Amino acid sequence: MTKLPRDVSAARLVNALAALGYNLTRQKGSHIRITTQIGGEHHEVIPNHDPIKIGTFHTIIKSIARHHHVSIEELLRQIGL
Repeated sequence: MTKLPRDVSAARLVNALAALGYNLTRQKGSHIRITTQIGGEHHEVIPNHDPIKIGTFHTIIKSIARHHHVSIEELLRQIGL
């Protein structure tokens, strides 16, 4: 398994996920919701932290990778992290 980056902020992750068609759909308090229509509708909630805790980051990345039918390593490569 590829080592996950440990210094990813919410803003950097949201910008990186734009490559997969994710757009910010709303923000309430410290939580950002992003949505894509690619591969079917998929929502993800990202805590607006800098950096995002590694366990939280892994959960988010794993969910997105599963939605797009790619490995975590391939997803990180596609979004430039």
